[in-house]
Amino acid sequence: MITYDPPIDYNQLALTIKKWGQELGFQQVGITDIDLIKAESKLLAWLERGFHGEMGYMAQHGTKRSRPQELHAGTIRIICVRMNYLTAPPEHARLVRDKTSNGYISRYAIGRDYHKLLRKRIQQLANKISEAVGPFGHRAFVDSAPVLERPLAAKAGLGWQGKHSNLLSRDAGSWFFLGELYTDLPLPIDPPATDHCGKCTDCIDACPTQAIVAPYQVDARRCISYLTIELKGAIPVEFRTPIGNRIFGCDDCQLACPWSRFAQITEESDFNPRHGLDSEQLINLFNWSEETFLKRTEGMPIRRIGHEQWLRNIAIGLGNGPDSPEAINALKSQLTHPSAIVREHVEWALLQLENSHSTAAD
Repeated sequence: MITYDPPIDYNQLALTIKKWGQELGFQQVGITDIDLIKAESKLLAWLERGFHGEMGYMAQHGTKRSRPQELHAGTIRIICVRMNYLTAPPEHARLVRDKTSNGYISRYAIGRDYHKLLRKRIQQLANKISEAVGPFGHRAFVDSAPVLERPLAAKAGLGWQGKHSNLLSRDAGSWFFLGELYTDLPLPIDPPATDHCGKCTDCIDACPTQAIVAPYQVDARRCISYLTIELKGAIPVEFRTPIGNRIFGCDDCQLACPWSRFAQITEESDFNPRHGLDSEQLINLFNWSEETFLKRTEGMPIRRIGHEQWLRNIAIGLGNGPDSPEAINALKSQLTHPSAIVREHVEWALLQLENSHSTAAD
């Protein structure tokens, strides 16, 4: 840690950092220390139960995730920030989800990829600090390194981890992104947030695949976000019907949470939906060629799953949707797709529609 002459008024600097953060578009800024012992024990227990599934990166970094000084030497404080991303009230998301001919995409992913935007803003915050105090040790993170961002944000007073494990704010629900600035500045820390879930189990009850196996415990292997994004192979048959029309992620636990009514609409235009992806028809999305997929998802979180998983996920949505000639023809057009994964899910979807047609006829 650098010694400054004249000495820095860290209390005033912390207040100024929060002011700069708001000017840069963050709705809240908090500061915490690096003690994550409790969070580390929970992480290790979660990994031991295999709840991370194929997300090997959750375990491969050892204790760097829960011991910030191992990830970035010299770190003694972490400046945590949050930024709202919701572009329409939660009611709009519910309407899209409940119309089975639509493809539902998690609301965080319908606009520009948040990683670069947030990281740029955090770096701008770091630059302002550097201009005020001179060179200091720091490193910015936005969901791109082994960082326990939700426990850190909770310790920094930005919210508490709800029973669905997402961070919750009394002022904004859970509809926001998180980012961190690791630093060697001995800033004063903020008090942690307190839990306000009470006896409520709405998120647990709402999960389509019962992924919230106990309060504050999520088995990722059952989670629709994991199944549609992280899982690269075939989606287990038992989860295909519960997935419904959710083709990239799932917001059901957030939509069910009573604190969702306090969601704030973002002022960041970059998060606005692109190409109608907030409410597009499944058939239209399924008919995208790989070239179209890559072009229309450029600069978006959706692009990371690739066209093969895109078709896999939408095939499930079509199989769970209305039995129509258009849906059947769209699915049949991919029966000879080069990917065995795509073909398997297309065949499943066609069988689903055939069964639903037979049931309706009876």
